[in-house]
Amino acid sequence: MQNHDIRVLNDLIETTIDSAHGYAEAAKDTASNRFGLTFQERANERRQVAARLQRHVQALGGTPEDDGSVLASAHRMFTNLRRKLGDDVAVVDEVERGEDHIKHRFEDALEDADVTPPTRELIAEAYRSVKSGHDQMRDLKRAVHRTH
Repeated sequence: MQNHDIRVLNDLIETTIDSAHGYAEAAKDTASNRFGLTFQERANERRQVAARLQRHVQALGGTPEDDGSVLASAHRMFTNLRRKLGDDVAVVDEVERGEDHIKHRFEDALEDADVTPPTRELIAEAYRSVKSGHDQMRDLKRAVHRTH
């Protein structure tokens, strides 16, 4: 069970680090100071979530993931290409798409029947932060599309 928890947590850590990197890139990519501040705050929050998950992996005797995925690097390159077009709507769309991905990864982990109760509690706590970020970006996307 511990090995399963460690694997699940490390997958979530990787996804959460990807999210933090994505938000940091989006903060640089947007021309809007308001969006930039929001994205930077979310990047910091995701780093804190990843750190909590990493500490739990260590407590379970595992080696925590400390890097993002190759797929996320490719996604950031795509986002950077779109940025060159100077389109905040495109940046917000990409951020919201990333939020859908991380939300689903956490939901899948919460539904995993083999995860132990203490690990599930930690995942549920982290999910509240992820869901808040997802909902904020969904609402931001809707607002941006209404004004453009």
